[in-house]
Amino acid sequence: MKLKFNILYAFLFSLAMLSCSNSDDSRTNSPYQQYGTPFANMPKKEDAIIYQVNLRSFSQEGTINGVRARLSDIKALGANVVYLMPIYPVGVLNSAGGLGSPYSVKDCKAVSPEFGTLEDLKALVNEAHAMDMAVVLDWVANHTSWDNAWITEHPEWYQQDADGNIIMPPNTNYADVAQLNFNNKEMRAAMIDAMSYWVYNANIDGFRCDYADMVPQNFWTEAITKLRSIKNQQLLMLAEGSKPTHFQSGFDYTFGFNFFGAMKNLFEENLSATTLQTSNATEYATNYVESQRVVRYTTNHDVNWTDGTPTELFGGKDGAMAAFVVASYMKSVPMIYNGQEIAYAQRLEYFNRTPIDWTTADNSILEQYKKVIAFRKTSNAVKSGSFTGYSSDAISAFTMVKGTEKVLVLVNLTNASTNYIVPSALSATTWTNALTAQPSPLANQITLAPYQYLILKN
Repeated sequence: MKLKFNILYAFLFSLAMLSCSNSDDSRTNSPYQQYGTPFANMPKKEDAIIYQVNLRSFSQEGTINGVRARLSDIKALGANVVYLMPIYPVGVLNSAGGLGSPYSVKDCKAVSPEFGTLEDLKALVNEAHAMDMAVVLDWVANHTSWDNAWITEHPEWYQQDADGNIIMPPNTNYADVAQLNFNNKEMRAAMIDAMSYWVYNANIDGFRCDYADMVPQNFWTEAITKLRSIKNQQLLMLAEGSKPTHFQSGFDYTFGFNFFGAMKNLFEENLSATTLQTSNATEYATNYVESQRVVRYTTNHDVNWTDGTPTELFGGKDGAMAAFVVASYMKSVPMIYNGQEIAYAQRLEYFNRTPIDWTTADNSILEQYKKVIAFRKTSNAVKSGSFTGYSSDAISAFTMVKGTEKVLVLVNLTNASTNYIVPSALSATTWTNALTAQPSPLANQITLAPYQYLILKN
């Protein structure tokens, strides 16, 4: 009886969502009523400055309200997209330890009491929208916790071994989660229903989709098509994956795994700065068009905990700042992980509550972040222009060009003063320092101090 009901539900839900896609106001055809109104000032894809929030670290409280209390600081930094790590109840069965991984989701249609309530989330979204910032939720599609109700109610929604045992994600050590079966249409419908729940009930503006490369492309195509029919605005969809096919499925961005690895290797192994140009070419090598962008970062929740903070990885505060300039300007959309903007020195173990001590902020670093982000927001060349590389072994050098605007970025990625021979095509140009507005003529050769960066425009 339950199976028949679920099939009927999936069929009716599919019909409802199909009707949504053909209606100017899809709300009337949904099982949910839309809370709030579409965000009127959604950033365009190329305009996004993404700020990742680890709720367990962002505030002493470790809650959604703790994020609300510091929204003005995120706004002052220059971010216009607030990306929240998973807000859902965390599984206990087979927990990975501590408070458990937030990516082990026990109920994908609930806010964990650890983090607050649905009303708290609504209030956060309302306040962020009032500050012209979008709010994006982390979405875990590939797997659930072992104590998710789906396990007992719908075991057929999960992949199973030859003996009928539900399995963890294949070829991983993710023992705290169970692998979903994307061949099951009922499960897919329930997953899309759960995603739409948050768009309707909290008025959120998109999703960062975890482990996206391991979820079938046709699921993402189906899900994103239906999600985009809900509100009369552009949802921002970020794939934590590197497949170019994600763009065909409707994602706005892919993830710069390769670029982060190249930057890390450059500093660890004293490699040439030209390797970043190679990485850039690799990430855009197949099936990309000029308007598409990879999200790049110098830290996130994973690498901060396992690999080290930016100051650990990139030669201290100045080196970390230099790395961020390259990552955020080289044909990318930048993502900042909470704490990096103040050069926070402690790793953030996100299976436990590890509050950032914001009183330790290095304000000189924070001001540099603000200036670098502020110019990027005004520059169409940086946001959506064409890239040309001019790097040497020590200096990451490149231009971003759009129409009559040209921006030249020069970054010394070493801890020594370094000479750079300026190509004649660039030294013959009249430049202005983009961060100080002062004239900045280029000689045929210039010297950059350790980790010094120059951002020039004409």
